[in-house]
Amino acid sequence: MSAVEFILAGMMAAATPFLLAALGELVAERAGVLNLGVEGLMAVGAVIAFIVVYHGGGHLLAFLAAGLGSALLSLIFAGITLGFNANQVAAGLALGILGQGLSALFGKSYESLTVTTLPKIAIPGLSQIPVVGGLFSQDIVVWISLVVTIGIWATFAYSKVGLILRAVGENPKAAHAIGYPIVSIRFAAVTFGGMMAGFAGAYASTIYTPLWADGMIAGRGWIAIALVVFGTWLTSRIFLGACLFGAVSLMGLAAQASGLAISSQLLACLPYLVTIIVLGIISVDRRLLKLNGVASLGEPFER
Repeated sequence: MSAVEFILAGMMAAATPFLLAALGELVAERAGVLNLGVEGLMAVGAVIAFIVVYHGGGHLLAFLAAGLGSALLSLIFAGITLGFNANQVAAGLALGILGQGLSALFGKSYESLTVTTLPKIAIPGLSQIPVVGGLFSQDIVVWISLVVTIGIWATFAYSKVGLILRAVGENPKAAHAIGYPIVSIRFAAVTFGGMMAGFAGAYASTIYTPLWADGMIAGRGWIAIALVVFGTWLTSRIFLGACLFGAVSLMGLAAQASGLAISSQLLACLPYLVTIIVLGIISVDRRLLKLNGVASLGEPFER
């Protein structure tokens, strides 16, 4: 398998944790809430899912438990920021630290243990295409994540629910004036974002890398937050960004396999280096950020 084939075959699986977490953060930010605790939420989801699968609970139960656990943890953040109007940046950072601490605590006795992963589901005919065939042979969670991406895009583009979420994020006072419960809607958006982060962590620890190691999320939550800005709060661009970062994360392995004399530490830095460069490029075009940005993002709502 060539380096290109290797990257294309694994790109979607590598992108899935980024994509799931970023989609959840997108919904929260579209409602006007900035949650910087995605890294911790993913870590909690990862350890819960790993423990469930390790003890024979199965992947479906693991994902449900991970989503529920991270959603409940995100409610703490929602209660503090929406109930008491605490600073969202400070509360999000505290949530991230708490989540990582909890994952280290619960996962301590499972260090270096492994679990079984899920088989790949190939699309007949397409999966045999030279070079790009690997794109069409993925596990079921990857296929589901594509459906979820389309569903969230359609919700924001064509549904009343998406319109309400956008209105709450853009002008919460106007939305409140016509009768929408701003705090309740934002609670729901934050909870959904937490659940998606839990799913992302579950995928990372039980399917993509089916073993437990402390700190295995390794900054994916931060990249997911950056992806929302990278995609200028548009679902399609977030998907493309997740694929880009998934491919970049595999380039290091491909480079090492091809025998290039490049430091492994430097190769491991590639996704974060690309994040910084891309965000720097995007921040230059302030018109684009202003056009698609969320007007009340991070601002507390006061009746």
